[in-house]
Parts: sequence; structure tokens; C-alpha cells
Amino acid sequence: MSQALAPPYYLPAMAEIKSQNAAGLTPAAIVNGPIVILVNPQLGENIGTAARAMANFALDELRLVSPRDGWPSDKARSAAAGASRVIEAAKIYPDCPAAIGDLNCLYATTARPRDMIKQVLAPEGAARDMADRIAAGQKVGVMFGRERWGLENDEVALADVIITAPVNPAFASLNIAQAVLLLGYEWYKQSARSLGMGTEQSPAIEGEGLRMAGTRPATRAELMGLFGHLEAELEAAGFFKSPRMRPTMVRNLYNIFTRAGLTEQEVRSLRGVIASLARAHEREK
Repeated sequence: MSQALAPPYYLPAMAEIKSQNAAGLTPAAIVNGPIVILVNPQLGENIGTAARAMANFALDELRLVSPRDGWPSDKARSAAAGASRVIEAAKIYPDCPAAIGDLNCLYATTARPRDMIKQVLAPEGAARDMADRIAAGQKVGVMFGRERWGLENDEVALADVIITAPVNPAFASLNIAQAVLLLGYEWYKQSARSLGMGTEQSPAIEGEGLRMAGTRPATRAELMGLFGHLEAELEAAGFFKSPRMRPTMVRNLYNIFTRAGLTEQEVRSLRGVIASLARAHEREK
């Protein structure tokens, strides 16, 4: 792990995520998510930004193993930027064995090869493995190491599974918040039912794809009406200079508009544009 992620770190806070519970996440995922364990974190700011990353993906339980600068931490609370629930509920432990004693399965995050006979998973595969174990009634946790050098070998040896992300080999160092966010994202997306957040005016986006707020795709009849309107006005304006090339020119124009995937509102707008240009042309005569 490397240096602290400088605040502010603007992502939705815990209160915003919790308000979307019904639309964005199954209750089981919120209640039974993996436990985040930060081993000997050095700066309160790093703990705070890690807590904020947890809140982004509905991870509630934070355990701190011997935080260097003590606890509680005003800097952690400030850097959490709204994720105060995670900070206030954080539990402190003197060492790793004390922090992991109640877990059925432990994951250790590291970018370095450790020469240990252990299962290695990327974040996505680890998230699926966690979900299967939690569904079977197991309690799982993920250890994240120190900012500068990560986890010690003896700490990694305590884990059942190593998690290693596909990062740039020439610069593989992640700070704590980045590492927590990466794992949190893979965990959360398995059960998320929406993208982003909803507002009082609009619900959260249900999924990827073209958004058509207040309209719909144009029908073939509407497109043909637009084509006919455009062709007639182009004819009146003398656009088609060569009778021989006219069919090809018309097809090219039709292809432009069919490829655009117009909505019915866009068709009406374009017809209004054509009509306005035609009126202006008439006035110039």
C-alpha cells in the first residue's frame, strides 16, 4: 500500500446509499457483507477514506488492528465525509489473531508473490467466493495491509485465500481506500439492481443502455415522414443537381438518420428545423 488518498474523495456517502436500499441492493448483502480489517493503518485520513469506500458499497463492519496514531481519530472522522456510521462502529484489536478469531474464512490482499501454497483469486472471483460462503452461513473478512509495505508474510499466512488485482506490474501499489474500493465494488455489483443514486425527481438508473427520459424510439412511419419532408424541401431548394445521382444521395441521407437511432421527440425537432429553414428560404425569394 502507498501514501494516503488526499481528501476530499467525492463518492456517495453512507446515508445516500442506505436511502436507496430498496432499489439498489438486497438487504442480505448489506447485513452480511465481508468484514474489512485494516492492519496497523498509519494515518487517520487513510482510515477515513477507506471507511468512505466501504460506505459506497454498503460494507458496514470495520476492524482496526493496532492503528499507529491511536483511536478514535478526528482525522479519520473528517476524511470519511459522511460515512460516520462505519467510523463510529469500528472495533479495535491489538493484533491479527484477536481480530480474526470469529471468522470462518479470511482473505489477504497483496500485490506481491508470497511463495505460499494458497488459493489466489482476483477481486471479482474473490467476491463470488465470499458470496457463496456467506450464503452458506460463514463469516468472512478481508485483511488490508499498511500504507507503505502491506501485510507481513506471517499475517498473510493466517489467510485462507490471497486476493491479487490485475494492476500495472511496474506500479502495483494501491493505497488503502483504493484497495477497499476495488474489493467493495466487486462485492456490491453482484447484488446491485441500479446504477448511481436516485433523487427526489428521478429514480436511480436501472442499468446500462440509452436513456430515453420522456420519449421513445421513433417508429418507421415517423422516420419515413421525416425522410419525405426532408427530401421534398431539398428538392425545392435545388439540392439534387444530378437526376442520375439522386437515388444514391437520398439513400445516403436515409442511412444517416436510420443509423442515428432517433427518438420520436428528435424526429419532431428535426422536422421543426426543416420547416424553419424552408420558411426562411421562402422569405429570401
